[in-house]
Amino acid sequence: MARIVVFDSGFGSLSVIRPIQKAIKSDLIYYADQKNFPYGKKSKSQLTKIITNRIKFLEEKFNPDLIVVGSNTPSLLVEINKKNVIKVLPPIKMATKVSVTGNIAILATLAAVKSKKLSDFIKKNRLPKRINVKKIDASRLVQLVESAKFIDNENLCNATIRKVLSAQFSKYNIDVATLSSTHLPFLLPFLQKQFPYVTFLDPAQEIANKVRKIIGKKSSKRNSMKIFTSSNPEKFQNHLWKMGIKKKVSFLN
Repeated sequence: MARIVVFDSGFGSLSVIRPIQKAIKSDLIYYADQKNFPYGKKSKSQLTKIITNRIKFLEEKFNPDLIVVGSNTPSLLVEINKKNVIKVLPPIKMATKVSVTGNIAILATLAAVKSKKLSDFIKKNRLPKRINVKKIDASRLVQLVESAKFIDNENLCNATIRKVLSAQFSKYNIDVATLSSTHLPFLLPFLQKQFPYVTFLDPAQEIANKVRKIIGKKSSKRNSMKIFTSSNPEKFQNHLWKMGIKKKVSFLN
């Protein structure tokens, strides 16, 4: 039986979990580290300590075959040298192939946008000279998801998205944007409606393919999932129920 732990600071992991469950059957542990939300406003040293401790804790608690760090910010900022850990990174090479204007946006948290690590990641990919990459702080959009406003406050979501993105997309003639926070795919219907000319790229399927390749023959006979949070299980469970996920959430810290 394949055991996979997926974690981030809250709702974000769900956007990664769904493609994983379609790609391979497993015993999946979903850990929402809401005590430390938002990862995107932590310093690099704070985040390194949090992520290192969380990985060690989850390994000791669940002895998983694989851990998926379901968050772009620590995936970019924290050095993780473990064979059984998968990180989520901006799909900028795919964005390069898709873009017609050559103008790409990376929508990420404040910590990621300001980091040298993201700049280094872009340089490392050696993009063609015609490509211009604009880094945009989407922290306010992440908050819309974590607060569950995306479920029942359409007007707020549309207004916030417009305020955060409209001027930047227009100014820089953006035609492709990477959803480089795993929270952001939950806003995709709003984003596509407001910006029909922009292609939004979600790295989740790429992660699911990596998981399937690594797990391979260890695939389970059926999917199962247990959900834990480091903060308020009742509140998190209520939000999940609104999304149609009728699962019990347990406290674990």
